[in-house]
Amino acid sequence: MSGRHIVVTGATGFVGSAVLRRLAEQDPQAVVGAVSRTRPPSAYGGRWVGADLTDPESLRGVCDGADVLLSLASSIGPDAERCTAVNSTGTAALMAQARRAGVRRIVHLSTCAVYGPGPHTGQDVGELTPAPVSAASGSRLAGEQPVLDAGGLVLRAGLVLGPGDRWVVPALADAFRRVPAAWGGGAGLASFVDVDDLARLIAAFALGDGAAPAGILHAHHPAPVRNRDLMAALAAHRVLPAAPVGDLPWPRCLEALAATPGWVSERQFTLLAGDHWYRADEAWRIAGIAPGPGPLSRLGAAAPWYRERGGTAPG
Repeated sequence: MSGRHIVVTGATGFVGSAVLRRLAEQDPQAVVGAVSRTRPPSAYGGRWVGADLTDPESLRGVCDGADVLLSLASSIGPDAERCTAVNSTGTAALMAQARRAGVRRIVHLSTCAVYGPGPHTGQDVGELTPAPVSAASGSRLAGEQPVLDAGGLVLRAGLVLGPGDRWVVPALADAFRRVPAAWGGGAGLASFVDVDDLARLIAAFALGDGAAPAGILHAHHPAPVRNRDLMAALAAHRVLPAAPVGDLPWPRCLEALAATPGWVSERQFTLLAGDHWYRADEAWRIAGIAPGPGPLSRLGAAAPWYRERGGTAPG
């Protein structure tokens, strides 16, 4: 089906811009309304609306005439007030507009961080009770309910990699600078997804025929990535100065992290190094597409971005 009207919020963000590219490739006839505070590149076509989730009045009418709403905007920084305004209050206001306009298909991007500190080892949706520990993850969990109430699909993603990533690999680089060893043997498993693969999945749900999916699904590559394999791949691409050597027990890792200044917190370090992986087969099955070879195989394309950025704190 082509010629549908798709509204994308967070259109100039890390994930949103990748989704715009994918939509332009897969359905050039679609009318895409990009909702963002800044204008997206004109190469993506479509119509730009300068709205802001922190200003519910600016959202009035953004969903009018839309067949599909892709809710991809989020705030993941430490500012609790802004997180609530964007992720919870703003999402609720957006869903109110979608319901008023009668949008039939809604896809909202959330995060597996809503499950809290873990460890988590292969659970599916419904097998874990969310227990967020940060303002960002707590407000994103709160933002899921208005989507579900509107009959939408919530995608809880794992850690997202690729050009534009200001959090995950830069955090790994900062942590490795402070703890230059194999963290607990590098045995931790975590769920990751390349941003372009995540964009493929979101576009498949946006452009799919048949009944619109609803509920909650995990949205990352089904195969978890072991920490030592990720760190070795980053070293091979010269993102890290060397691959980790020497097994440092976890308590010693935390001591070394605390003893050396840096921006990655103990909570973030635990999320990156420990077991945090979740079943995700169902999303790809329902979307009708293959997940691809996995995020490690995509690192080469992102390596120049990561080498330039290093372990710089997001800002």
